[in-house]
Amino acid sequence: MAPIPPGTRFLASFNRDQWYRAFTFALTFLLYTSFHLSRKPISIVKSELHKNCSHVMRVPTESSSSQQPVLHPELDCSWKPFNRNNYKQLLGAMDYSFLCAYAIGMYLSGIIGERLPIRLYLTVGMLTSGLFTCLFGLGYVYDIHCLGFYIFVQVANGLVQTTGWPSVVTCIGNWFGKGRRGLIMGLWNSHTSVGNILGSLIAGYYVSSNWGLSFIVPGVIIAAMGVICFLFLIERNLIKTAKNPHNRCLWDTELLLGQESIGVCVPVQQVVVVKSEAEPSAISFMGALRIPGVVEFSLCLLFAKLVSYTFLFWLPLYITKAAHLDAKKAGDLSTLFDVGGIVGGILAGVISDKLGKRATTCAVMLLLAAPTLYGFSMMSQFGLGPTIGMLLVCGGLVNGPYALITTAVSAGLGTHKSLKGNARALSTVTAIIDGTGSIGAAVGPLLAGLLSSQGWDQVLYMLMTADFLALLLLLRLVMKELCSHRKRPGVSVE
Repeated sequence: MAPIPPGTRFLASFNRDQWYRAFTFALTFLLYTSFHLSRKPISIVKSELHKNCSHVMRVPTESSSSQQPVLHPELDCSWKPFNRNNYKQLLGAMDYSFLCAYAIGMYLSGIIGERLPIRLYLTVGMLTSGLFTCLFGLGYVYDIHCLGFYIFVQVANGLVQTTGWPSVVTCIGNWFGKGRRGLIMGLWNSHTSVGNILGSLIAGYYVSSNWGLSFIVPGVIIAAMGVICFLFLIERNLIKTAKNPHNRCLWDTELLLGQESIGVCVPVQQVVVVKSEAEPSAISFMGALRIPGVVEFSLCLLFAKLVSYTFLFWLPLYITKAAHLDAKKAGDLSTLFDVGGIVGGILAGVISDKLGKRATTCAVMLLLAAPTLYGFSMMSQFGLGPTIGMLLVCGGLVNGPYALITTAVSAGLGTHKSLKGNARALSTVTAIIDGTGSIGAAVGPLLAGLLSSQGWDQVLYMLMTADFLALLLLLRLVMKELCSHRKRPGVSVE
């Protein structure tokens, strides 16, 4: 008899429960990757909506046979209405409309998500998000130049995209416990940067030839992922045994979760889900705010997300103006910020797991991020090599605290001991933290649009100030963690 190959032996070492955990991890990763993939195109297309392409024509003068250059602004090839002198304010208003709607909708989304099936709620959100993302691209196809149309699409897309984050965090929190949560969430949260990178590459591929496809293709992708979500997402590890009246499992069933002590069966035609009679009710908004640490981390995320989203929406345009690159090259170069963000998120999770101090980890990274932003503005003047290095470092330090707060911290606070085992608070707590952060995400790009008219240095000073304010808001929790001798991993806020 031939020996079992080592690869097969390795695969067989995992039980069904572990396989479903891995499947849920991968599926929710891909689902939220598609959300960020559909948000990124606007930052790439900005430099195409307004570009310096006024034609220079030469006309003869009466006094000389030589020709003089004459500018013809009416021949500017920017996309109306973004061909005006206040184009930065108009582009900032589009960002603000999306992010403001996202921030407002997030507070409601968590409360609604606690009371509806996650799979259906997330599916509807992804399908409608795909629709509105495609609509923005159809503005190019049908030659639409009405600012109100683009603002409406951005507002509607911002509202429906709020279904994503509370749903996927709740789902991943239901399947994974507190052990090594920082590492697991750090790896999982890299979907944000992966989505930004893919969105940049897809949008950059079409931006110069047909920027409408820069939106339509990501819109189709997120809608397709919505269908996959409907077909395959398993919300939580709570499926009990489905049996016939004679207490025997139906013949046409297969084992769903391979726990030795519990035979979990799923009928081919119907899945019977047995819920506990004493299932706790969803937590209220004010009840979630009373959980220790929620307010501090929410306000900290407001400023941390302000910085991250300003880079998300304005970095390609900044590179275009500062380095004099075209839209595609600037979009490709901006992905390095997200590559650094992947490393920073994972590193923040590993360190916080090791130390058991989430707030301290965030504070140290915020302290280092502010001077690094100033260094980025200086080093970007010395060529491509230093710019690449600083983009990677800035991405890690800026996105590290943001990733840690929105994942491991949110999941930890959503299962805080003060809740006495009520796991239904997770979606609401996540929505409150991310919703507050989204206020900063809305304000940051708007301020960038206003300040950039006075020079890009003003934008970078604003980002450094935001980092210091985020650090100040965590000081109380940092002092509490440092004074504590608790060694267990997790959120050290009681």
